[in-house]
Amino acid sequence: MIHEPRPPDRIVIVGAGIMGLFTAYHLARAGAGPVTVVDRGWLSNGASGRNGGGVRQQWETRALVRLARESVDSYRRFGRDFGYNIWFRQGGYLFLAESEAEQQHLAQVAATLRSEGLEAKLLQSEEVSQYAPGLETGGLRGGTYLKSDGTLYPFPALWALREAILRLGVDLRLGTEVTGIDVENGRVTGLATPAGRLPATVVVNAAGGWSSALAALAGLTVPNRATRHEILATEPLKPFLDPMVTRLRDGLYFSQTMRGEIVGGLSVAHPPGTRQGMPSSPAFLRAMARALVGILPSLRHLGVLRAWSGFYDDTPDGLPVIGEDPRLRGFVHASGFGGHGFMLAPAASRRVAQAVLREKSDLDPSQFSIARFLTPGAGQLVEGLQLG
Repeated sequence: MIHEPRPPDRIVIVGAGIMGLFTAYHLARAGAGPVTVVDRGWLSNGASGRNGGGVRQQWETRALVRLARESVDSYRRFGRDFGYNIWFRQGGYLFLAESEAEQQHLAQVAATLRSEGLEAKLLQSEEVSQYAPGLETGGLRGGTYLKSDGTLYPFPALWALREAILRLGVDLRLGTEVTGIDVENGRVTGLATPAGRLPATVVVNAAGGWSSALAALAGLTVPNRATRHEILATEPLKPFLDPMVTRLRDGLYFSQTMRGEIVGGLSVAHPPGTRQGMPSSPAFLRAMARALVGILPSLRHLGVLRAWSGFYDDTPDGLPVIGEDPRLRGFVHASGFGGHGFMLAPAASRRVAQAVLREKSDLDPSQFSIARFLTPGAGQLVEGLQLG
C-alpha cells in the first residue's frame, strides 16, 4: 500500500512580538511551513516594545532557570547571529530582601541557582551597597546577586528578527487583526481577518496580553489575565549603577541605561483586562517617585523624561503556557509569560517550535501545558519571583 506524503503544516503565528518572531525564526530555520506571522498593530506595539530590557536567571523553578540561562547565552551571541547590536550588558541583577522571611526565600533561590551551575551570591545587608552605591540599606536584611544577569535594548532585537524571518521566507503581515478562528472536527483549519481567510493547520497563540481573547475565538477558556504595568525613564545621570535592582516586597525594579537614564517600574493596582488601554497614571508617578527616592535618596532632584505602560500576560501559578492545547488539535500556546517574555524568548520559543513540530522537549512539557489548569484541584507549582 502506498501512502502519499503528508502535506506541510500551514502555520500562522498570532503576535509579532519577541515570542512570535523568535518562534517563526526557529520554525523557518527547521524548514517548517509555510509560516505566516500576523499582528493587528505594528512591530513593537505590544509588551515587547514597552519593557525594561531586563534578562535574569534568578527564578525558583528549575525549568525557568534553564530557559533563562539558555536565553542569556543566546543574547550574548545575538550580535554575531543576527548582525544587530542589542547592547546586552551583563551588569547583574540585585534582589533585595527587607525581612527575614524574604532573605530565607532568596537563600533558597540562590541554592537552586548554584545547583544549576550559576554563581549566585547571597548577600548580607552590609554587602548590598558594594553592588549598588548610594542605596539606602537601613531597612534591608540582605539580598542576592548574579553577575551574569543583565539588560538589553529591545528594539534592535525585534528589527533583527524581522529581517531574519523575512530572509527565511516567512510571511509577515502587520496591521492584520484576527477576527475569528475556524475549527472543524476538533482541529484548527484557518483564521478570519478583514483581508480575508488564512488557511492554517497550526495556530500559535503568541498574542501576549490578548492571548485569552485569541483563545476565546477558538472556543477555549484559559486562565491568562492581562494586567497593566507602568514604567518610566528619568533624565540621564553619570553612570553609577551596574545591576538591575529589584525589591521583593513590592516589585520595584530599576536599572541605569548606557545613556545614563534610570529606567524602572513598580506594581500599582489597575483593573484587569485590556479595555483600559495603555496610558500612564499620576498614581504610578507618585508611587514610583517615592519608592526611588526612598531607596536612592540622591535621586530626589531628578526629573522624569517619559512614562508608559504595557500588559503582562499573567497565569495563576506564574509559569508560562507552552504547547498544543489538548482540547483543540493545532492550537499551540506561547503565552502567560507575565512581564518576562523578552528575557525567556530565545529558549521558550524553541520549545514552542518543538511543540509545533511535535518534537520531544528536553523539559517536562506537563509543567507548562495548559492541561495543568484543566483538572480541578490538581496540585500546581507556583513561581514566586514573577516580578520585576
